[in-house]
Amino acid sequence: MTHRIPRLATPERLTKAALHYLERFATSRDNLRRVLMRRVVTSARLHGTDPDEGAGVIEDLLDRLAAQGLLDDATYAEGRVAALRRRGASERLVRLKLRGKGVEDDHIDAALGRWAEDTDGDDPEFAAALNLARRRRLGPFRDPDRRAETRDKDMAALARAGFDPDVARRVIETDRST
Repeated sequence: MTHRIPRLATPERLTKAALHYLERFATSRDNLRRVLMRRVVTSARLHGTDPDEGAGVIEDLLDRLAAQGLLDDATYAEGRVAALRRRGASERLVRLKLRGKGVEDDHIDAALGRWAEDTDGDDPEFAAALNLARRRRLGPFRDPDRRAETRDKDMAALARAGFDPDVARRVIETDRST
């Protein structure tokens, strides 16, 4: 089996790579920069090109994509917050994941705020913890006969997911099973 040698990272190829990536994934500006820089660094190592020149090309490309509306950290943050909260992610975990993708705190705060407005007055952290409990069949979603004996285990699972002990206790003690 022969290995394919990565091609030279030209502005055209970087643009195609960025557009192809954006077709497949929602992403933040910083994450797309990392993806493209890996190509530039590989190209520099194999073809002797200047990585600083490639970084400049990437910055121009990112600016163009943002101006065209194809790359927007605020929209990305809102989508990720909604998806993660529906799956039962704590605010702490949401912040950690978005910071890992290079999203700025003000975008994260705004997205979490909008998510909180959409929870119809419920505590958004409690709603997310309840979603996780439903998904993992913890607390009120567990077999009623085993609920008392698994209480501590369920509390620990919610704590590991990043939820405050008070929120975890409220979820475990709730009578909702829907």
